[in-house]
Amino acid sequence: MAGGTTARRGTPFSDRSGPTARKGTGAPKPPKEPKGSEPPKSARRPGPRDPGVRLRRGPVLALAAAAVVLLAAGGTWVLYGSSWLRVEKVAATGMDVLTAEQVLGAAAVPVGAPLVSVDTDEIESRVRGRLPRIDSVDVVRAWPHGIGLKVTERKPVLLIEKDANFVEVDASGVRFDTVPKAPAGVPVLELNAGRSPSARRFDEERLLHEAVLVASALPEPIARQTVQVKVGSYDSVVLELTGGRSVTWGSGEQSDAKGRTLNALLKAAPKAAHFDVSVATAPAVSGS
Repeated sequence: MAGGTTARRGTPFSDRSGPTARKGTGAPKPPKEPKGSEPPKSARRPGPRDPGVRLRRGPVLALAAAAVVLLAAGGTWVLYGSSWLRVEKVAATGMDVLTAEQVLGAAAVPVGAPLVSVDTDEIESRVRGRLPRIDSVDVVRAWPHGIGLKVTERKPVLLIEKDANFVEVDASGVRFDTVPKAPAGVPVLELNAGRSPSARRFDEERLLHEAVLVASALPEPIARQTVQVKVGSYDSVVLELTGGRSVTWGSGEQSDAKGRTLNALLKAAPKAAHFDVSVATAPAVSGS
């Protein structure tokens, strides 16, 4: 029909802007909830900030804190206030010359005091200060009632004759005790450096150091046979052995090597009267 609008057969009019014009769409979707909206209170679970949770946790925390305080107080009482952990026994070991009574008397451990309060460093300092013969002492707690002292004494490697007594000198050059009788197997120092040209450069203390260096380097079998260590100067050290034998040592340098060389010479030439190890790599033997 001219000038009009004619609909095709079988094709109904439809509003293309409506929901039925969309492909594959069925019933309209429900509107979405706006962001930020909260679910009903009945659907929420109590969180950590919820008052109910705080009320339930309060008594538990209070009980835990009380238990910690009680345990700490009980532990402190056991350590300091009770009679269970107090000093009852004190023992000393490791002595060769000193007696246990001397060591325990110098230690002055407070018997009856709480074991945990005993100052082991102070005891160590007290023992070493009162007994110079002691090189070191290890003070330990022996739970539940004991204190143990493990002592290491100084060993003399050289003796200095003084009046009718002998001053003991260890391998570090420490003069630690004076005894009326010379210990067996420890050589006596004889210092004759007054006329030495090097006396101004090397005083008696330096020469004593050289003698100690030589004596401490002697192998034990040789040390037992050494009667004297004679020092005339820095590089003139002579050993006097048992049986009238002598050893030219030279200076204290390379004393360990010289000691090993002398030990080998004494085994190789046991009847020799004189040994020279002043040069360890070129020793000499005479009087055999």
